[in-house]
Amino acid sequence: MLTRIATRLRIWRRRVSRSEWLARMMKLRINERDPDAPALVLIQIDGLARPQFDRALAEGKLPFLKKLIEREHYHVDDWYSGVPATTPAVQAEVFYGVRAAVPAFGFMSADSHEMLRMYESHGANKVEQRLLDEGHQPLLKGGSCYVSSFRGGADNDEAHFCPASKGWGSSLREAGPLALITMVLANLWSLIRTIGLLLLELVLSIVDFFRGLIKGQDFMRELMFIPTRIAITILMRELSTVGVKIDIARGLPIIYVNLLGYDEQSHRRGPSSKFAHWTLKGIDDAVARIWRAAHRSSRRHYDVWIYSDHGQDDTTPYEDLHGRSFADAVSEALSGLQKTPGGGRSNSDRGVQLQRVRLFGGQWVQKLFPVKTADEQRDQDAPMALSAMGPLALLYNIHCKDIPQQTIARILVEQAKAPMVLYADHQERVIGEDGKQLSKIKGWWREGAFSLPEDGHKVLGNDHPFLEETTEDLAHLCRHPEAGDFIASGWCAGGESITFAIECGSHGGASRKETHGFALMPGDIHFPDDGRGHWRPRDLRNAALAFLRAQPAQKLKSAPPNIPAKAAPIITSGRRQKASDRQDYRKLRVMTYNVHICKGMDGKLSPERIARVIARYSPDIVALQEVDVRRQRTGGVDQAHQISRLLSMDCHFQPAMHLEDERYGDAIMTRLPMRLVKKDIFPGPSEHSRMHKFAEPRGALWMEINFHGTLLQVFNTHLGLSKGERLRQVDALLGPNWIGNPECPKPRILVGDFNALPSASEIRRLTSVLEDAQLQLPGHKPKGTFFSRLPKARIDYVFVDSELKVTDVHVPRSELTRLASDHLPLIVDLKIPIDAPGTADDS
Repeated sequence: MLTRIATRLRIWRRRVSRSEWLARMMKLRINERDPDAPALVLIQIDGLARPQFDRALAEGKLPFLKKLIEREHYHVDDWYSGVPATTPAVQAEVFYGVRAAVPAFGFMSADSHEMLRMYESHGANKVEQRLLDEGHQPLLKGGSCYVSSFRGGADNDEAHFCPASKGWGSSLREAGPLALITMVLANLWSLIRTIGLLLLELVLSIVDFFRGLIKGQDFMRELMFIPTRIAITILMRELSTVGVKIDIARGLPIIYVNLLGYDEQSHRRGPSSKFAHWTLKGIDDAVARIWRAAHRSSRRHYDVWIYSDHGQDDTTPYEDLHGRSFADAVSEALSGLQKTPGGGRSNSDRGVQLQRVRLFGGQWVQKLFPVKTADEQRDQDAPMALSAMGPLALLYNIHCKDIPQQTIARILVEQAKAPMVLYADHQERVIGEDGKQLSKIKGWWREGAFSLPEDGHKVLGNDHPFLEETTEDLAHLCRHPEAGDFIASGWCAGGESITFAIECGSHGGASRKETHGFALMPGDIHFPDDGRGHWRPRDLRNAALAFLRAQPAQKLKSAPPNIPAKAAPIITSGRRQKASDRQDYRKLRVMTYNVHICKGMDGKLSPERIARVIARYSPDIVALQEVDVRRQRTGGVDQAHQISRLLSMDCHFQPAMHLEDERYGDAIMTRLPMRLVKKDIFPGPSEHSRMHKFAEPRGALWMEINFHGTLLQVFNTHLGLSKGERLRQVDALLGPNWIGNPECPKPRILVGDFNALPSASEIRRLTSVLEDAQLQLPGHKPKGTFFSRLPKARIDYVFVDSELKVTDVHVPRSELTRLASDHLPLIVDLKIPIDAPGTADDS
């Protein structure tokens, strides 16, 4: 009854959904198929480093994200962006799996010698087409994206605020007046709210404008920042949020959105600034609205993953330190060197012309062109050029006759004051991991010459959180065909961070903060168990592809609450014991869960969703009730097998009802060694009872589980609905054929759905023999498990022998657990003494 009411409410909510109406009025493609298929929303918070994220959480700037961690069983992992630590490079790795697909945000094309910028349509499309031509499969096929350098496989009309679309795709531009008016009216409150935020941001921008002038900032740059800041921080964020909610209502399989406001503010005022952290409140609210829309979707099972593509460093502009641009410094330092083509003429008397091109977001691309005669222009091969953005500067076509590369690198460090310069020495070769010959990577810094990877710890510092990978990626970047002849880095170990752009915060290089982001993921989604202990973009791509394919979980990894992800496997149970735990006891986690034939409160059947609930809490032993096996009402699926397969667990199923090939009953799952002792049907109501003809058969399952040498007697049951029936069943359960059996040694664990409140006489009979785990935990207030939306009734129990110490009890009330079944799972953590009775050899 309660399930039907909840399902009906969700249907009516969908019928009155503004996003649903807008999608239909704008004639957008709506997914009417695969309602049970998994779907994914990827939310990228641009430029938020892990240290800044932790600070924002502590200071209350991200209240919803904090709620996800505390209530929804999300966990925070480290994220390594790769080098270059730029949005286009990270997006290319997430969308296509290609590391360092672009060497910087702006760079020179190897074939056309034109400067490509990833905020321009031509540059972004050219790079993406190359990735597609190389056969890389896009992640966002069939989905949509917002504020992205690349489409990632999304159709043109599903790419919004991207270089290719230059706006909200074609759907909004082609929408009729009625659809636009309806959109405004349907989002009237959002519109009023957005206008209010725009006005507030305008006031703050003006205040910040005058503060910048007082500190000596350039007048025009400060003035131009006001509309840019308002457009990106407020308008683009709000429009993207509305668009994502519409796409969720449409049931698109994968949706990507980049929330850019923090990164934009950080460039102008620094990643630690109050103005940058102010934007995080609005971003947090946008994430909350998207998350709620995703979990209320009636078309797909959406998951929401949140991460930052890279971090930012507080930096000092090169011009502020040296009183001139890096382009001018390079020009002067190289003015006396010889140029190679043709007759080897000196370029010292030619002069250098500097051209600056304004870059979206307040940065600059700088290019150097030798001034040539008309004859030289006709004979030229490629111009000398420099692309200086953030802490990396790429120097192109530095051809100096008979001048060693090391000498040029030394001159750039000593005369142009670059903290570190790297280059690929094509004369010296090394063997890569794939057996191919590669150019040796060398460089120069304040302590002289160095080579990579040998000297990575010197130039990057032993305290770098991703030292090995960053060294490898920095060498890979130097070998990139479009990275130029030399790469000047504004950061190296032991020095302050310098940016070659006019900004207070920068990214793109290899520093600790630039490469250190975060990933906020659901409890059953973790980085690969490869020993590195963090995510990188291609790991996210692989996890997303596996999730969308609903891949069997034995190839994924998971971790229990409050245990580091690297310590435990995405959908498997079982945890490693700490060394201290192996002295006198071991920790055991037991879960009992009435799964309601895997039918959620939204009316959808989904064993996969039940498996995800279980995986998020990583129990060692799982006892399930109300499991269907090959029943027509649940699509003929063997739910017990499917759930155990997804969890990589062994399973024993006890059918309480068996009608031809259709079965219904209880199951015990574990990855520990187990042996079936007994399974049978309990007595039903008395033959004279009115319930006798209508009673559902009830039974129990007794398994002996070897927990690291200790033999545990585990019982799972689901008792009847009438009191008389339950009393007869409890008597049988405590009798000589079950728990009272002389061959049933301690320790014993009895779990299940008993359909009785704690004050009932049948529960009192059980507690005369075993302990109620929820009452054994000091300071714990027992929690109800039924009904999942308003869990006031405590009818699911874990009973244990007194020898077993209860250390924790969980009744998770997350959005997923409230939706997946009409019961909440009950999870109990136990300490199992090593010398407990029933100890056997681990072998």
